[in-house]
Amino acid sequence: MNEIERIPPAPAINLGRLLTLELARVTERAAVAAAMFRGRGDEAAADRAAVEAMHRELDLLPIDGTIVFGEGAEGEAPMLYFGEKVGTGSGPAVDLAVDPLEGKTICAKNLPNSMTVIALAEKGGLLNVPGIYMEKIAIGPGYPDGIIDLDMDPAEVIAALAGAKGVKPMEISACILDRPRNARVISQVRSTGAAIRLIGDGDIAGVIHTTNPEETGIDIYLGIGGAPEGVLAAAALACMGGQMQARLDLRNPQHREKAARIGFDASRGKFNLSDMVSGDVVFAATGITDGNFLDGVKFTNSTIETETIVMRSSTGTVRSIRARHGRHEKLFGD
Repeated sequence: MNEIERIPPAPAINLGRLLTLELARVTERAAVAAAMFRGRGDEAAADRAAVEAMHRELDLLPIDGTIVFGEGAEGEAPMLYFGEKVGTGSGPAVDLAVDPLEGKTICAKNLPNSMTVIALAEKGGLLNVPGIYMEKIAIGPGYPDGIIDLDMDPAEVIAALAGAKGVKPMEISACILDRPRNARVISQVRSTGAAIRLIGDGDIAGVIHTTNPEETGIDIYLGIGGAPEGVLAAAALACMGGQMQARLDLRNPQHREKAARIGFDASRGKFNLSDMVSGDVVFAATGITDGNFLDGVKFTNSTIETETIVMRSSTGTVRSIRARHGRHEKLFGD
């Protein structure tokens, strides 16, 4: 037996752990690319830079990946479209939900809580939804099951949450997307005396904020936002803990047509967290602008600094990664 034959075989790689760290690289690259356009008023340029950077990095991953929602349907977007295959094709078959630039407007205006987001799950582990509106309600961990329900009036939900927390309704703070379609929800929440943080964009961060109300000041997320963003937020809650319900808004005929195009069953009603996300899920996000959840990209003369959070549902692990990249590092694919 020669020397090579006596060397014991290398242990099998836990690909789940490997992907947990590799996804951080994907979101870091996309966030840095978008941050180059931060505050410059050009949403399209920032989004294009983030999409191209994310796509480039995803194709380096050892996965047989399929985009289940991203930048739109095939033909609507040049890359990261529904059904697109990404990765080297040599690894496990996985589904990916991506938002290369969560908060396009707030990035263009350099406002808080813009970030790059991705969720990776076992095949079939992410609810496949069309790019339409979704009614959502979410709270963080530590409450009895079933305390929130979309069929309750918002005022009832606030009262129930306050009771479970042992405080008065005026001590509850809700996060709601500032849109005319949420006017009724805003009015009902205000009628309870609860505080509201209205956000102009970025409702993935709004949902995640409920997991740490002591730091973010947000106890509950309510209202109608984007459906893909709802599933991405559910992926984060599956890792961090919490409760969420959602329901697609299919009143518009065009929305029903979009749902039919991807084979979505329009007769389905409310979804709980486990309906939206199942199996092992990895979630990663990197801040583009500073926010309650993540710091934004920092540029210095010699370095680029990023903050990323990476989570895995099967282990409950939440990693916070602060990285300092040399300016010579190829963050832009040049």
